[in-house]
Amino acid sequence: MTTYDIALIGFGGVNRTLAELIATRGETLHTELGFGLRVVAITDLRLGSLVQAEGIDLSIPLNLGGGGETFAEYGGSADTNNESVIRNCTADIICEATFTNPDDGEPAVSHVRWALESGKSVCTTNKGPVALRGAELTSLAEQNGVHFEFEGAVMSGTPVIRLAKKMFAGLELKGFEGILNGTSNYVLGRMEAGLGLEAAIGEAQELGYAEANPSADIEGYDVQLKVLILANELLDAGMELQDVQRQGISAVTPENIRKAAREGRRWKLVGAARRNLDGSVTAGVSPVALPLDHGLAGISGATNAVSFDTDLLGAVTVSGPGAGRVETAYALLSDIIAMHAVRTGAAANA
Repeated sequence: MTTYDIALIGFGGVNRTLAELIATRGETLHTELGFGLRVVAITDLRLGSLVQAEGIDLSIPLNLGGGGETFAEYGGSADTNNESVIRNCTADIICEATFTNPDDGEPAVSHVRWALESGKSVCTTNKGPVALRGAELTSLAEQNGVHFEFEGAVMSGTPVIRLAKKMFAGLELKGFEGILNGTSNYVLGRMEAGLGLEAAIGEAQELGYAEANPSADIEGYDVQLKVLILANELLDAGMELQDVQRQGISAVTPENIRKAAREGRRWKLVGAARRNLDGSVTAGVSPVALPLDHGLAGISGATNAVSFDTDLLGAVTVSGPGAGRVETAYALLSDIIAMHAVRTGAAANA
């Protein structure tokens, strides 16, 4: 049976959780999915790098705590040279889950490029490479006969990209609108319950929904990237980031919230794109006071949802968790499953 060697680039919550799934459920996954997974390389800013072609004993990295230990004590290196590891390790698939600058997509863009250039497939949860360099990297993958998958870049483990591409065959997709950021959705919900904006943000930070600097969520930058990904992937928009208009929720006041409630409406930060009659696509992010019977108005807390506008079925709405370590780690696993399906399908048709 097939075994895929994988490299984990970044060993924070997501890739660590994927390693836990492989360590604890490896045999079950092997039986259910028809392939095994073996980790042959791990890199981490704090721990360094560990590369073992015969497979890493995952109890070692998973048991390393927050102390001063590094991979150097286990036959690896305290230094991290991601380019060298990515290009030279024996992995078939690179699982990329590093912290990335949303302005230029680095270092994830480089990680993905190095892997594709060296003939390795990539799955990533990073929005930056997909939103800012998606077409370029997809073309590079095709040139090298490998895969570039990124389901987790929009709604974590909830499969909106693959669902729309695979399950909407025969339908014309006119556009979409969605709640694509759980933090802003939580904050608006708490404001509806009577909190001011700053108090609601503070509560979200205490619960771990919001970062110390919450601007990416509150000002709509996160949703802007996700809308760009969906517009380009599903509507073939050919857009760049500046083409997606952006407005966050910082200007929504308690009075706006109360007025909407009196009118039977509820404020949501909505990311949307629509194909125009001339074939062009218009996309943007902005707070909207939705009527309560709208399909997105009832999405609460940190949940995400996308409503697809189709010609034959009308609105088709998909909702699910938009964040979380386990959910996002599953997105990486789902990408690997998709790669395996293509490979086995191609082999069966050869």
